[in-house]
Amino acid sequence: MNTPRRLLLAAALCAALPTAAFAQAWPAAKPITLIVPYTAGGSVDVNARLVAQRLGERLKQSVVIENVSGAGGAIGVAKAVNATPDGYTLVVGPDSAIAIGKLVNPTAFRFDPLKDLAPVGLLNTAPMVLVARPGLEAQTFSDFVKLAKAKPGKYNYATSGVGTVLQLAMELLKERSGIFVTHVPYRGGAQIATDVIGDQVDLAMLVSTSAIPHVNGKRLKALGITSSKRLAALPNVPTFDEMPGLKGFDMVSWTGIFAPSKTPPAVVAQINHELNAVLQEEGVRSKLMEQGALPGSGTPESFAKFVQAEYARNQKIVQTANIKE
Repeated sequence: MNTPRRLLLAAALCAALPTAAFAQAWPAAKPITLIVPYTAGGSVDVNARLVAQRLGERLKQSVVIENVSGAGGAIGVAKAVNATPDGYTLVVGPDSAIAIGKLVNPTAFRFDPLKDLAPVGLLNTAPMVLVARPGLEAQTFSDFVKLAKAKPGKYNYATSGVGTVLQLAMELLKERSGIFVTHVPYRGGAQIATDVIGDQVDLAMLVSTSAIPHVNGKRLKALGITSSKRLAALPNVPTFDEMPGLKGFDMVSWTGIFAPSKTPPAVVAQINHELNAVLQEEGVRSKLMEQGALPGSGTPESFAKFVQAEYARNQKIVQTANIKE
């Protein structure tokens, strides 16, 4: 080998050494921080803590939860975006903060979720359920569509806020069904079921976790499920995909784990591998499914494609319905 080629090879090897050495050392250097962009005690926080404990045990390194709430998740996600991409900072990203927030409130969500974050893995998904007040003169979604078309603007629906996946799902249903129903945004979801049960609001789009107890307790009527498959906990409630004119309707609430962009791919792959293993554990699966959530799976690449598709679909819904924070 001549001298110039020998020098080039040596330079290439030297350039590769830091990455290889880093990948070998990670995560021995220090604890991993998993940012939750909401306050402690909510469903995102509870699920993050459930997974963090087992993930830490598998990685043989502590995974510490840091709650950084504010601006609908924007502050916590932004902190992860600006963190050193060394594998020691991760963030739990729900759909609203990752695939909707920037579309409805670009002032708060200054980062680009498709460029500034590295998708690690899908944590869980949860279908949504459209529920109706007990006194509503409709037993099915088709019944309600007839009512809404007969009296446009008379009926309303509640969600936990503007720009949530709950609102987007209902707006897509409205667009595809050709009806006009007024949105009543709440600050969080605790009061919604109470008001629908009390006949103060006509409908509500709820995550399955919140809807199932009230539907099975016959306090609310379920008109449809947003996922493509029926819920085992509500076997008699049809999906919208089964209904005339709504074929292909499939929306879920989801949460994933992300790292700052430029985090070494080997580290992202290792976290993904261990996350998938954790989500297959019976104790973790059963606790997620008790809440009406389905454990996630897949590679970083498949998760990235999923996020991109969600963002693209949500962008169309936001533009068509003119949703703004």
